[in-house]
Amino acid sequence: MTNDLSTSANNESAKQITTIIYALYAASFLVGITSIAAIIMNYIKRDDVAGTYLESHFRWQIRTFWFSLLWAVIGMVTMLVGIGFIILLADAVWVIYRIAKGWLNLNDNKPMYAA
Repeated sequence: MTNDLSTSANNESAKQITTIIYALYAASFLVGITSIAAIIMNYIKRDDVAGTYLESHFRWQIRTFWFSLLWAVIGMVTMLVGIGFIILLADAVWVIYRIAKGWLNLNDNKPMYAA
């Protein structure tokens, strides 16, 4: 029975860390550096959530970071031709969507991807 309690405590701790990571990604709209802290935490704690529904949240967060970075770079490069602003705006909306959807699923204890 002690094992069940420690597993439950570990799951709750991992859920709290996942929540903090979502908050760091959200805060990056005000303080950009927080997304760097979030991605580092994703990679450090990834093994701790392996095999749980939280693993899908970590995959979701990591993909959000890297694809957002890719589109931000493309947006910055294409700003000279004017389309960059549209790409950056679309990227920001997409990231907000990913954070909101992830946070809502986390709150409902649901994985990000259907099994």
